[in-house]
Amino acid sequence: MRRSLILLSSIALLCAGCSGTSDSGRKDGSVSASGTGSPAPVVREALAKTGRGTARIDQKIELGDTTQTFTLDLTGAFDLGRDKGRLTVDFPSGAVDTVEEVFVDDMVYLRGMPNLEGHWGATSRGAAKAHYLLRAPLNDPEHVLRQMASMRQITKVGPEKVNGAAAVRYRGTLDHSTLTLRLVKSMRQKAAQLRDALGGDLPVFADAWIDGSGRVVRARLSFDSEALAHVKVTMDFSDFGKPVKAAAPSPADTVLVGETSGVLLG
Repeated sequence: MRRSLILLSSIALLCAGCSGTSDSGRKDGSVSASGTGSPAPVVREALAKTGRGTARIDQKIELGDTTQTFTLDLTGAFDLGRDKGRLTVDFPSGAVDTVEEVFVDDMVYLRGMPNLEGHWGATSRGAAKAHYLLRAPLNDPEHVLRQMASMRQITKVGPEKVNGAAAVRYRGTLDHSTLTLRLVKSMRQKAAQLRDALGGDLPVFADAWIDGSGRVVRARLSFDSEALAHVKVTMDFSDFGKPVKAAAPSPADTVLVGETSGVLLG
């Protein structure tokens, strides 16, 4: 299973340019579908507003090829403005099916990792790397918001419903530096090789759904090559403003760990 997932993630990265082309003909970094002005300030302000507050997080990560799709589900709550929160990562078909994460300042505490029965693993949040395309280091939701805030070529798609509530959808693209932000060196090299072969950025899309209060209620990063592979990361935000409790476990119950990897941890 682990070998299959690593292979799948590599396929998703290496074939990312096989469908669609980069929109290199556009000179303007942000455009409106109606041609009446740029929607970029609206999107960036909504992302910033969301990043200053608290929210419940429900995230689905889908990795697949033409024959199968693997799905990870993440749930929890985050105080995005104070850099703390907690997440539970579920991967029913994996060798390790659940990992708990607690984020406190620049540390992340992990429970459910192999060889740490009864203890929390403690690792640096800032030093963590992503090992897969469109994955956040240690599933950090603030990393996703940071990538979303750098999207280009933003267009207004129009009104849609998110979990039954009204929202407006906007779409943009990620440039190469944003796509590879904090990606491990080996994957950065593969992405650079493919970018050079294509002569432009990989076709990766960023979508934001904004509610009537100017907050992001859904964020999505996606790549889809119908012939080979697809990756889609969808994060829903709700319960805005509710207090979030996230405390570091007792030092007696923690063990320092170095670099983390594996599909559950990005």
